[in-house]
Amino acid sequence: QVQLVESGGGLVQAGGSLRLSCAASGSVASIVAMGWYRQAPGKQRELVAAISSSGNTNYADSIKGRFTVSRDNAKNTVYLLMNSLKPEDTAVYYCNAIRLWLGSNFNFWGQGTQVTVSS
Repeated sequence: QVQLVESGGGLVQAGGSLRLSCAASGSVASIVAMGWYRQAPGKQRELVAAISSSGNTNYADSIKGRFTVSRDNAKNTVYLLMNSLKPEDTAVYYCNAIRLWLGSNFNFWGQGTQVTVSS
């Protein structure tokens, strides 16, 4: 099992910045990727950014150039630095970890952290 604890959400004005953190514990040695998803009211959960254990990154088109995902393997922590925030970035942000176990991928989720961007 993998446990994920997020922090760093809050209320910010448009154009501002926030940094989200997600610390993983448990069976962290078998985590192959971590990332962030978000879900706005009435919308489906969508991928924001992800980073593999080797450092490869993947970003949603809507946040490219504004958000940066990074990872501290020594601390088993993934970060999401969000700059130039827009009201449409308002959502609950969820940390995700993918664990490879016996040839299958298993997804684990954090509890979510609210990000609200005011105009």
